[in-house]
Amino acid sequence: MKHSLRGTCRRALVGLTATAATVASPALAQQVAPPDTTRRPVMLGEVVVAASKVEESILQSPVTVEKLTARALRLSPAPSFFDALEQVKGVQVLTPSLGFKVLNARGFANTTNVRFAQLVDGIDNQAPHIGGPIGNVLGPSDLDIKSVEIVPGTAAALYGLNALNGLANFSTRNPFLSEGLSLQQKVGVNHVNDANTGTRPYAETSLRYARVLGPKWAFKVNGTYLRGYDWMATDPTELNPNGNASTGLLGPENPARDPVSSYGNESSNRSTLTLGGKSYQVARTGYLERDVVDYHLQTLKYDAALHYKPNTRTELAYTYRGARFDNVYQRSNRFQLADYRLQQHALQLTTPVVQARAYFTQENTGKSYNLRSAAENLDRSFKPDNAWNADYTAEWNRAVGQGQPVAAAHAAARAFADTGRLQPGTSAFRQRLNALADINNWDQGAALRVRADLLHAEVQANLGASLRQGGGKGLPVWADVLVGADHRTYFVQPDGNYFINPNPGRDQFSTLAYGKTGGFAQVGARLLPGEKLRLTATLRADKNRYFSTRFNPRLTAVYSPTARHNFRLSYQSGYRFPSLFEGFSNVNSGQVKRIGGLRVMSDGVFENSYLRSSIEAFNAAVTQAVNTGGLSRSLAVAASQNLLTRTPYTYLRPEFVRSWEVGYKAAALPGGRLLADVDFYYNTYRDFIAQVEAYVPLAPDGQPLPAGASPNAVATALNARATQARYRLWTNSRSRVYNYGGSLGLRYDVPGGLLAGASTTYARLARTEAADGLEAGFNTPRWSYNLNLAHENVYRHLGFGLNYRWQTSYFSETFLVSGTVPAYGTLDAQLSYHLPAPNLRLKFGASNVLNHYYVSYLGGPSVGGLYYAQVTYGL
Repeated sequence: MKHSLRGTCRRALVGLTATAATVASPALAQQVAPPDTTRRPVMLGEVVVAASKVEESILQSPVTVEKLTARALRLSPAPSFFDALEQVKGVQVLTPSLGFKVLNARGFANTTNVRFAQLVDGIDNQAPHIGGPIGNVLGPSDLDIKSVEIVPGTAAALYGLNALNGLANFSTRNPFLSEGLSLQQKVGVNHVNDANTGTRPYAETSLRYARVLGPKWAFKVNGTYLRGYDWMATDPTELNPNGNASTGLLGPENPARDPVSSYGNESSNRSTLTLGGKSYQVARTGYLERDVVDYHLQTLKYDAALHYKPNTRTELAYTYRGARFDNVYQRSNRFQLADYRLQQHALQLTTPVVQARAYFTQENTGKSYNLRSAAENLDRSFKPDNAWNADYTAEWNRAVGQGQPVAAAHAAARAFADTGRLQPGTSAFRQRLNALADINNWDQGAALRVRADLLHAEVQANLGASLRQGGGKGLPVWADVLVGADHRTYFVQPDGNYFINPNPGRDQFSTLAYGKTGGFAQVGARLLPGEKLRLTATLRADKNRYFSTRFNPRLTAVYSPTARHNFRLSYQSGYRFPSLFEGFSNVNSGQVKRIGGLRVMSDGVFENSYLRSSIEAFNAAVTQAVNTGGLSRSLAVAASQNLLTRTPYTYLRPEFVRSWEVGYKAAALPGGRLLADVDFYYNTYRDFIAQVEAYVPLAPDGQPLPAGASPNAVATALNARATQARYRLWTNSRSRVYNYGGSLGLRYDVPGGLLAGASTTYARLARTEAADGLEAGFNTPRWSYNLNLAHENVYRHLGFGLNYRWQTSYFSETFLVSGTVPAYGTLDAQLSYHLPAPNLRLKFGASNVLNHYYVSYLGGPSVGGLYYAQVTYGL
């Protein structure tokens, strides 16, 4: 099979574009061409692995796959290879932080994307308790990256786990093939013309050293240290604009204001006060995000690898990776990640027949803390809610008694109740914030203290290659068989707040284990004269302790009437088991208990709770009836209790998707300088894993009301904060969701060395059946496009690169805030110069060079221009 594929690859002709700039791999290119590519077309096709787990031509891949190579990165104006992925066709990037970007494809994006897998040399680099990667903090540096392959769309049949929306695989440089010392220094600035802060410096230092110790041994070491000032979240959008609409207090006069980027004034920080015979929602004052976070970020990451080749066809490698970093992270709340540590040990065996790997990842959240909990407990530590409410009420009554208007009385009451409040920037404020950040209970403090491990082992065997070795005839030459198996277990050391061990008979602080076992078989056939038709069928099975076995099939066909024209068709399905956090979380979060959706965690809660949305509608109706209808509270409660709705949701099930895809890829024009790629997909989803807030009514003694309690007793309990237990539960949406889209990319290698490209991506939510508002928001622009122009040697080693990216506005739906993300476009640019003799490359560039600030999702930071200068030696 490899012989056939390599022959096809040598006939294929590929160029470079903005979306997935592609050139021949360095090792192959050195065999066939001089290093100066400006005088010739690219005459080799790309080889990819991620789409089918075997080497194959990118032109003949059975599903959409994009590739970004080392040469493309040299031409990219992005400040790093990871930033350059936003220029890849079909890829969407969310930016919670300068040091933390989230990749996604084909819709349903969020800031903790557990549906998109991120691999380094086939090894998952997620943070175990999060269930997804923290940007590229545990990934390769710009000096060690060789190429990136991205498979947008479902890849669960081969990879299982969290590859429902796709995967990215980062391939690093092998020390046997890439030896020597490389150094890179970047310096730059951001926050230019930012009204919230002055211009801030940015710097990144990287080193790579690799050496071959003989025909059998080689090693490499890498290190990167990044420093900067993070992007700031300053979203003023009001989340509770109608909290006091029945009293006419709107906008700045609303005493229950809740701006997005302000914390400590959320729903759990509000009280209903009876003032002058009317009911008012009143929130604690809270703090802005910039008051409770340190935006100075840094990342120190390092890795070392030892490679052993007992023969020319077998390689064994041990790799160690580590990282320690500070930045901002977002889930339902935003977090300060401080002294966060990840490390990973990996062992890999590669032969023509067998590939095996095992790895162990350790996570320690260090001194990280929750910004919301920090803000609300800063307020409560200076004055408890009851005392603050009493002061507020007394001053309101005094102000009204002196003839002040109602709105002015509320302002005076807040100022009086806040007397002595800790002020940002003072030493007392900082000391108290530091103390709260070390208290591991979010009802009292803000600490994020998690220690979690991940153990994974997998093996894959190419039975077709094995049976044909030595001229064997066990399998026809036109057939291929690939099989694989894997096992993964997560281990958590419970802290009593974020996680406990809920299993019967186990101490809640004993190690919690959560794992799954799976495997796949793939058969393929190459039919018709010249192997013009390639068919593959894959079946994967996965088993988790809490769920029955799930099966994921994949069927693909590729028809190639000529080596330059390739049509593809595929069908596949995929399941996703709940992540560790979705299944087992146990968090006291601002008087709301967030618990995992597995029955072992939340037994009994679903059956006895009522939807928060219905409770808020009920309480608003009660307030309206008291304030404008003249009813007593008891009569208003009785009149409005029919608005309360029992929770219709239940315990977690695996998430599921079906996906159909068609595509066409071709190399055209004389010399094969134009590469065209088009794809279209249609997906159906069910059982989205999402969150719901539901409250359990309590009796006066604090115990849950019995199942047969009267509707009036339930309504009375849910009208008072003290007689309700609040929960945020992981569950499955009852919606069935259908979405479709496609993309088109053109890549042109212009004679003379100019590289040009354009791509556009379309993604649409087709319809939602039985919509219940819980499905993970689509959160994806309908249209986006990239335009690219680059030349590596336009004049005497002088090169340049330009990339413009634009996307439409879209509706963003998250647990934090929902609304429309404005459309935006960004221009990236770079100018480079290569000094061949000392092998130095100078690069001056900028991302968002026009410095038009934008947000990639609501509640996130405003992203401006980053301007940098870069010197690279030895790469």
